[in-house]
Amino acid sequence: MARVNYQFEKRKKELARAQKKEEKRLRKLERKNQEAGIGAGQQPSDGAVAENG
Repeated sequence: MARVNYQFEKRKKELARAQKKEEKRLRKLERKNQEAGIGAGQQPSDGAVAENG
C-alpha cells in the first residue's frame, strides 16, 4: 500500500496560499491606483453629467 506524502500536500497547500495572497495584493494595489486616479482631479466615469444651470 502506498504511503501518504504529507510534505507534498503541505507544499501544495503553501503554494496555493502564496498565490492567493499575491492575487489579493494585486487587487488591493489596483484598487488603490484607481482611487488615487479619481482623487487626482479626474471625474468618475459613471455616466453622470454635471449640468450648469
